[in-house]
Amino acid sequence: MNQSSLAFLAEASLYERVLNDLAYIWKLCAGLSMGLKYTLGLFFITAVLSLPFGLALALLRNSRVRGMRGAVNFYVWLLRGTPLLLQLFFVYFGLPNLPFVGKYLVFSRFPAACIAFVLNYAAYFCEIFRGGLLSVDIGQHEAARVLGLSRAHTLFRVVMPQMLRISLPAISNECITLVKDTALVISISVTEVLFFAKNAVNRDVNATAYGVAAVFFLLMNVVLTYLFRYLEKRTAF
Repeated sequence: MNQSSLAFLAEASLYERVLNDLAYIWKLCAGLSMGLKYTLGLFFITAVLSLPFGLALALLRNSRVRGMRGAVNFYVWLLRGTPLLLQLFFVYFGLPNLPFVGKYLVFSRFPAACIAFVLNYAAYFCEIFRGGLLSVDIGQHEAARVLGLSRAHTLFRVVMPQMLRISLPAISNECITLVKDTALVISISVTEVLFFAKNAVNRDVNATAYGVAAVFFLLMNVVLTYLFRYLEKRTAF
């Protein structure tokens, strides 16, 4: 067999190998996409619930009622000071074992994950919004008072729009972290993207699935990054 024939066979073999690899990656994409409903579902549920909850906590933390401030401070300290994974285990495994009330606190995997994530991220958003509130110039409050605006009007029409604009970069960063943190629910066997990737790696003894999972998370974060950049431009003065 001459040299040209050998080169042709090598090229054909390489082409076939590439096609097989692409077919395998496509198969992995189809498999991992089955977990997107839980990954995206957990992200959206957490964001939709924890943002207003965090805002309410931030407003309560600035309350004149000392006991209320103390309760919110303790909540934020506890949730920010312990690992999210530990909180996830506590909600799923720990709550059902509480005396007297445990039998009423039994949750399936996905609802337990949603509860743990909402409670955790609300504490972080509380701090973000509190920082935004403190960043609004005190002169804005004084000007609103001179104009005769009530405390509620001052808060919702003057302070909060500025606070949200100031807080957007931090909210963006926290939402990107949230996308990555959704992978933690594999610890309680929620069938999200990383769950299917791990199963594929164990089945095929091939780590390619982890690379495909990484691409999934990167693409989700690219979309979020551009969304928040758009919002920042729209709200810029």
